[in-house]
Amino acid sequence: MAIRVKARSGESVDQMMRRFKKLCEKEGLTKDIKRKEHYEKPSERRRRADRKSFTRRGKDDFGPVKAEKKSDK
Repeated sequence: MAIRVKARSGESVDQMMRRFKKLCEKEGLTKDIKRKEHYEKPSERRRRADRKSFTRRGKDDFGPVKAEKKSDK
């Protein structure tokens, strides 16, 4: 996936760079680069995905947390 920015007439390099950065942000490249900057173990990746889905579903759906009782055997 290549992002190309052609210079418009009378456009400065700064404006072109600004457009390029916005396109990269829109495509999610900057977020992906930051995520892949350091190695992430598969267990950490799963944990992050679980946390993300938990917040996406809404914490209210799970109801109150009940304390478990210890059974005497």
